Amino acid sequence: MFEVRIHGRGGQGVVTGAEILSVAAFHDGRNAQAFPSFGSERMGAPVVAFCRICDKIIRSREPIAEPDCLIVQDATLFKVLDLFSGLRPQGYLIVNTNRSFADLHIAEAGLRLPLGHAITVPATEIAQRHIGRPLPNAALLGAFAALTRLVNFESVSRAISEAFSDRVATANIAAAQEAYTLVRLRETAAA
Repeated sequence: MFEVRIHGRGGQGVVTGAEILSVAAFHDGRNAQAFPSFGSERMGAPVVAFCRICDKIIRSREPIAEPDCLIVQDATLFKVLDLFSGLRPQGYLIVNTNRSFADLHIAEAGLRLPLGHAITVPATEIAQRHIGRPLPNAALLGAFAALTRLVNFESVSRAISEAFSDRVATANIAAAQEAYTLVRLRETAAA
């Protein structure tokens, strides 16, 4: 089983991102589940959502304490929460930022992961260009597909198109594609 924990703030599409990821996994022939955990339900409050992906039936329903992948939609959360709690040693880290891990004061945490498992993606800027709003979730899902190769980009694209109307889906797919391509290009350059 592969478990993903997504941290962000209310209004950033954290819950929708987890749901789209689970649908993408389903399109790839896997079992999946997604669910949120809310504190105070208001715009801007910290929000966490979870997604499990497995080739077998998923019976677990509790929050994910030891994720295989941590997606951080708002890097300011590093100042207020221990986001790295439980992240598996072989895990993945995707952070929405145009800053470096050193600038965020989390370089040490990124270095504990295998080479190439920790990346930053300027998902908000990508979303702003394509969607016209700072909603980073689709771009981060494109980055997730490229980094982990757990789901196919075509499945992410299909899940996005099922979640939104045509115009909104097209813009979100373009954001996801740009992030996917960015991560793949970085991998090629590092090789």
